[in-house]
Amino acid sequence: MKETDTRPPEPVIDRSGGGGNIGLLMLLALGLAAATAVIAVMSREQAEPYILGLLGILAVVGVFSLFASAIGLLRFASRRDGNPLAEAFLDSLEEGAVLVDQTGRIVYANKAYADLTGAVSPGDVRTVERVFSADPEAADAIFRLSKAVRNHRRAQEEVRLPAAIGRVDGGSRWYRISVRPLNYHDKAGQATAGLTVWQIADISRDRKEQETSFQELQRVINFLDHAPSGFLSCDSAGRIVYLNATLADWLGYDLTQFVAGGLTLSDIVRGDGAALVRAISGQEGEVKTETYDIDLVTRNGKGLPVRLVHRVPFGADGQAGDSRTLVLNRSPGEENAEALRAAEVRFSRFFNNTPVAIASVEKNGRIQRTNAPFVRLFGQEDGLKSEARLTDFVEEAGRADLEEALKKAAQGQGEIAPVDVALSEGAEAGRSATFYVSAVLDSQAEDEAAVVYVLETTQQRALEAQFAQSQKMQAIGQLAGGVAHDFNNVLTAIIGFSDLLLASHRPTDPAFQDIMNIKQNANRAAGLVRQLLAFSRRQTLRPKELALTDVLADLTILLDRLVGEKIELHVVHGRDLWPVMADVNQLEQVIVNLVVNARDAMPGGGEVTIRTRNVDEPTSTTYENTRGMPPAEYVLIEVEDNGHGMSNEVLGKIFEPFFSTKEVGKGTGLGLSTVYGIVKQTGGFVFATSEVDAGTTFRIFLPRHVPEEKPVQEVVKEEKQAVADLTGSATILLVEDEEAVRAFAARALSSRGYEVYEAGSGTEALEVMEETEGSVDLVVSDVVMPEMDGPSLLIELRKTRPDLKIIFVSGYAEDAFEKNLPADEKFTFLPKPFTLKQLATTVKDVLENGPSERS
Repeated sequence: MKETDTRPPEPVIDRSGGGGNIGLLMLLALGLAAATAVIAVMSREQAEPYILGLLGILAVVGVFSLFASAIGLLRFASRRDGNPLAEAFLDSLEEGAVLVDQTGRIVYANKAYADLTGAVSPGDVRTVERVFSADPEAADAIFRLSKAVRNHRRAQEEVRLPAAIGRVDGGSRWYRISVRPLNYHDKAGQATAGLTVWQIADISRDRKEQETSFQELQRVINFLDHAPSGFLSCDSAGRIVYLNATLADWLGYDLTQFVAGGLTLSDIVRGDGAALVRAISGQEGEVKTETYDIDLVTRNGKGLPVRLVHRVPFGADGQAGDSRTLVLNRSPGEENAEALRAAEVRFSRFFNNTPVAIASVEKNGRIQRTNAPFVRLFGQEDGLKSEARLTDFVEEAGRADLEEALKKAAQGQGEIAPVDVALSEGAEAGRSATFYVSAVLDSQAEDEAAVVYVLETTQQRALEAQFAQSQKMQAIGQLAGGVAHDFNNVLTAIIGFSDLLLASHRPTDPAFQDIMNIKQNANRAAGLVRQLLAFSRRQTLRPKELALTDVLADLTILLDRLVGEKIELHVVHGRDLWPVMADVNQLEQVIVNLVVNARDAMPGGGEVTIRTRNVDEPTSTTYENTRGMPPAEYVLIEVEDNGHGMSNEVLGKIFEPFFSTKEVGKGTGLGLSTVYGIVKQTGGFVFATSEVDAGTTFRIFLPRHVPEEKPVQEVVKEEKQAVADLTGSATILLVEDEEAVRAFAARALSSRGYEVYEAGSGTEALEVMEETEGSVDLVVSDVVMPEMDGPSLLIELRKTRPDLKIIFVSGYAEDAFEKNLPADEKFTFLPKPFTLKQLATTVKDVLENGPSERS
């Protein structure tokens, strides 16, 4: 049997041993030659001592060398004098290794290097640069490696050559070339540098295996991409990290543009199916597989019925990992399914797409099977919790009723009353729902006790509350308007008779001051009535074109007094403000109410800022909390304070009547209601934003008014002086159902020289007109009367007297009854309560100039 030689191959070049010094050798030879020449020219007697001395010296050196060699002090240089372990390691490497000094001289090269580079003898061994310099494909890599050598750093490159080094056949080869600097210490312990280690390895086989593996992987991906079924994978957040070409084609997506995580389940699953798929949960280390029949949605919005076989692994703490989901197309024509199977698929689609949340419940109340809307209503981001009970999602107050309904269903009772309950925070705070519980009559469903249908009623209850609030506000408004109307009749009589008494008493009369107090208090009561009418939006407004800058300038002195010394008032006027149409008195009341509220919100002092500005149509859509305001051009009034602010709950009630955050006795609760009514009746909008401990801002948007050019005669008419002579001789028909008001008005007009006929209703008025044969010049009529109201009376009078002049008086606003008249009807309106002078002035003006123009 032939023995295997386990000795490492001999190195091709090894100059690493101690090779001696050639200079010292030449010097020694020259010395001996010189001594011989000198001795040769001497005589025998002269040369003999020198010859004996030289031989003695050489003898001593020889004897010393023998003893030094014997004891190991002197060793003769040999190729194997280096570290045998290191040399054995280098010589046994399969990679070629070569050491090069600073001058480029090869110091060491192992046998593998010679084999790789095709060197036959030591003289054929070349440096790496020379080996690869002839091949242009390796030139760039060798240049980078050489640069690394000069910079004393490591580097590695892989190059591909058309053929093996030194040969022109055998096919292309791949080589890995690496270089690194080598630093070491000599026997004297001195650090030595300047050597470079080059290593070469043939990696053609590894590259071939990589290419083969890549091709196999491509084949597998190709098989998966073109499988007859769809496939996708999504992470725990519902982001799709992979889908095959088949599924991409079904959905209409370009697979080349697909980016992992760019799509989510919600993008491709219709309705609440995404929540249903993500609702799967499990324990740590568990792998669960569920089947869902749902609809996917294609890129163009069409539905795609599919069956999902959804497999999910669960890691630490039950965290869901990336899923493996098989998608089976259930579209007509995709497969020849049995009729029963098709019906099952259709039912499953209906089940998961219904707007009603459905779940089956066990006897102990644990939820078993659910549809997608149920998961959406009660699930969190990670779906329903395992072992969840139905009563967990209901407030404590309603759990007993729901448990009783489930108990009846478990006992097989037929009709079970619906249960209306509020949902707990486990679902979403503030929600409510109606639970319809029915028994399961299927004997095979042993683990199911009931089927529960849940309809969310949150929005319905909110609408009901909003409707109830609207009805309450309307009822209060009607009550306030009715009270104000009746009270205006009383105040008209009080103020009127006060005027009659004042006309017959001198200021020096002792009763004059008492009468004045009666009238002043009646006027105060009239102010309260105007607030009620403002809240019910039935007050009488006298809008005219206003410049807000002038209005605020006139109001600033009053506002400074109202806010006091602790609060700073700032008024910031906008530039070139547009005009608005508003009642100046009512607008001033709005601003005063808001400033007073701001003052009360800062008992310790602060700042109130009033700003005005123009708001164009695009800008009007950028303000927060302005829902319901159409885009248009507005003039904005902002009243801002830095007081204690309001919570969202309080902010939602501030415009309700009789709602106040002030202490008992310090507020009627009608201030902001009045503001709201005036602004809305003016055609504007009012909104509020607030933050607790930061302040409140009220924004009033008044529509921009575009003035029309008026004829010259109208301007002259507006500039006329008030009528000084209030007497007359015309015939007036006074129609008023309130006896006290009628008596006062009749005396007032009679005292001014008019002939007055009285009527208590519209029917009586028509009779009087018939008796007087139409000789009446002016009709002064109340609006709200029994039997026949004012507008109906006017329509009847126009049949015989189309040119008859008429004045309407009412405690309601003009808009309240104007809609009941023809569009081109002309009349004059006098709001209650009115004074004697106001009545006489209006009658005189209408008789002389005709009815006033109304906007």
